[in-house]
Amino acid sequence: MRKNRKSKSTEIFPLKIDQLEPMLQNKFDSNNDLSFSVYEHQNKKIAVFYIPHLVAPDKVENLLLKSLLESNSDWTATAILNNIPLSFGQEISKLEEILTELVSGKVFIYIEDEDTAVNYMMLNVEKRSLSKAETETVVIGPQVAFTESIVTNINILRWRIRTPDLVLEKIMVGKRYPREVRLVYVKSVANETDVNTMRQRIQELDIDEIEDNNVLMQFIEDSSVTIFPQFYSTELPDRASYAITKGRVGVLMENSPNAILAPSTIFSFFESTEDIYMRWNLGSFLRILRFVAMFISITLTPLYVAGVTYHFETIPTQLLVSVGQSRASVPFPPIFEAIFLELMIELLREAGARLPTKVGQTIGIVGGVVVGTAAVQAGITSNILIIFITISALASFTSPSYLMGTTIRLLRFPMILLAGMLGIIGIMFGLSFLIIHLLRITSLGRPYLSPIYPFRWMDLNKALFRLPQQFQGKRFVSYRPKELLRFKKRKGMEKKDIDE
Repeated sequence: MRKNRKSKSTEIFPLKIDQLEPMLQNKFDSNNDLSFSVYEHQNKKIAVFYIPHLVAPDKVENLLLKSLLESNSDWTATAILNNIPLSFGQEISKLEEILTELVSGKVFIYIEDEDTAVNYMMLNVEKRSLSKAETETVVIGPQVAFTESIVTNINILRWRIRTPDLVLEKIMVGKRYPREVRLVYVKSVANETDVNTMRQRIQELDIDEIEDNNVLMQFIEDSSVTIFPQFYSTELPDRASYAITKGRVGVLMENSPNAILAPSTIFSFFESTEDIYMRWNLGSFLRILRFVAMFISITLTPLYVAGVTYHFETIPTQLLVSVGQSRASVPFPPIFEAIFLELMIELLREAGARLPTKVGQTIGIVGGVVVGTAAVQAGITSNILIIFITISALASFTSPSYLMGTTIRLLRFPMILLAGMLGIIGIMFGLSFLIIHLLRITSLGRPYLSPIYPFRWMDLNKALFRLPQQFQGKRFVSYRPKELLRFKKRKGMEKKDIDE
């Protein structure tokens, strides 16, 4: 639900420190987390309060209290902001805002009878070090992945996109448990409509909390009904920076090791950063191979079911003999046989993913071999179908996006049911319905099948295949960037030797 609701908060200052302490302690009555200390300086009472587990104690002692208490200045809220050598200081006078900032890791200073309290960010961030990507593994190119620290992720993007045009717009999401979200885009390139649409969708979320970027993505996608992901979720900073510099909009979130990229087309989910780092002909071959693998994964097993059930005449004679022999002892119809094996493959995949890494790989390999061999020997399934199922499963794993790979595997089940009930006609009906559905999907208002529909030949060499870098002088037209030209084609093709 999207709704903009302003919180009602009242100003509580000025007041005595003896009144402030019980007021704050009452808000934290379920625990003893609040640290509230009172000091006297120049005949004035100064209160310093914060939550100890969230702030760095050495920073409070050395940077704040030392400057505050050892100085001979006559402190006021304004004087503290002007004279204490710390950045990001703010004045706050409303109780609800004070409570929100306290649980965000800020330290507050209040001088008795002042109109505002001063706060500084001294968050003690617990974070893991940079490591390799787990779900988007690459062979060629940068190996580092995002972490759960939004500060680290911002630093990585700043380091990769070194331009003052890079905007990291801060938005707080969640009424009860707010999280920091950053809208990332290059101001001189990104389409303003895309930026405004993404900003509006995030700001209008009226919800208590958002657990992760992938959850946020489900709230702000164009359609929540389709099984196809409309935004790309990546853990690779180089992929995020590449997309942002080409005019797309990124979203980072606190405590989330992923970045959202929008708008996205269906072809975005079959691109890999390796395609860019490889030579253009190798990159094009691998990209086309993924598209072919997607089609094989969706249709191979349904074609087997349709052929064996209804269309024996489509199977070559010699292969038909082998199929008949392998199915001679199988008591089940092909549709039940195929669904049983598909479910078995999914169980093995899920078990291998949830178990510890070393055990999971062993279970996946040994379980597949043992179950497949036992099923054939017991006459539950045919060995030819196992080959088809294995090829379909391998083909679904070629997608660089885990979300798209899962979508492709799920599509096989309704296709198998249609093939078992209607044969080739059922498969054609399923593919037609799939194409019509894809034509209706949008991503941030942009067509999901672009550049095929609407057709834009200038984008084909960026979506379906790759041309040499000298011919990549324009950005993706379908995203409608402000600045379409990256470099002039003539300049990109010039090659001079040193003696020229």
